[in-house]
Amino acid sequence: MAKLDARRTGAFLADPGACRVVLLHGDDPGLIRERCEALIRTVTEGDSLRLVEAGKEMLRAPNALANEAASSPLTGGRVLVRLRDAGDGKQAVEAARAALSGPGPGLVVIEAPELRTSAALFKAVEGSAAGAVIACYRERGAELSASIGRILQELGVSAEPAALEWLAQRLGEDRMLLRRELEKLALFVGQGGKVTPEAAVACVAEGSALDLEEALMAAMAGEVASADKALDTAFAEGANAVQVVRAALRHVQRLHLASLAVAAGAAPAGALEALRPPVFFRHKPAMERALRVWRPDALEAAGAALLEAERRTKTTGLPANTIARNAVTGLARQAAARR
Repeated sequence: MAKLDARRTGAFLADPGACRVVLLHGDDPGLIRERCEALIRTVTEGDSLRLVEAGKEMLRAPNALANEAASSPLTGGRVLVRLRDAGDGKQAVEAARAALSGPGPGLVVIEAPELRTSAALFKAVEGSAAGAVIACYRERGAELSASIGRILQELGVSAEPAALEWLAQRLGEDRMLLRRELEKLALFVGQGGKVTPEAAVACVAEGSALDLEEALMAAMAGEVASADKALDTAFAEGANAVQVVRAALRHVQRLHLASLAVAAGAAPAGALEALRPPVFFRHKPAMERALRVWRPDALEAAGAALLEAERRTKTTGLPANTIARNAVTGLARQAAARR
């Protein structure tokens, strides 16, 4: 069976067939846990007597996992044996090989975060017809949006596409944190409800991040007073100088990409539509105003100034928040002069 293609993973989790050992590896422990729990639901059908939590001490006996997988629970059915944080020691490799060739219908699931593809454990499972290897790497972009939509469906709610895009940008790639936020969001909209962008912002967004976004939108559109006021609130709610400068740099870089498209003949709205990740719908009017003010060369210079501002927050000993504030309000004054 070897490595599973990402497109086949969902079907496999719902029906692992005659597979004897599943190896879950990758840089997202939350996704590893989520996929293991999906296999547990499939194989044990909710019967706790059919789940065996194997500690590392079981690896001292090479056949221990295989013997557990071959056992017959009192309630009947197939057993799932779960081994967490297996590592790549000799004992784990020997235990996996024994389980791959052992008797009985049980399934052994081995969780091995950060396991290298060159590791002996990886090669042992990948090279067996009775094994399956599932990569659990942090999802991004459209893949993350699709996963968010699927999790919300599991929680009994639906979501508008714009809300999914915003959530994918906001929640990041840590699966455990993401799922907790989505569970909170599902409770917020209620069973059978629909997640709108407004509901997502109201439930999930952190105050400092929202105010920082508002400050950057105002600054690049030349609204000096609004930018300064939003910065005050962002700092009061926990934003730090480096966070502010880096967020400003990312914003300027996105505007620069869009401005190059405008300079090549695209309409501002079309240039923004082409950006990835997509521009949140509430920000489009402000970004369109900014594109009518800024030209590519000016945005390139603004990016260089922000890089210098970040350097100064770390090396000069001057108040970092003051440096960050001056960098952002300086952009606002430039934009106001350009309008």
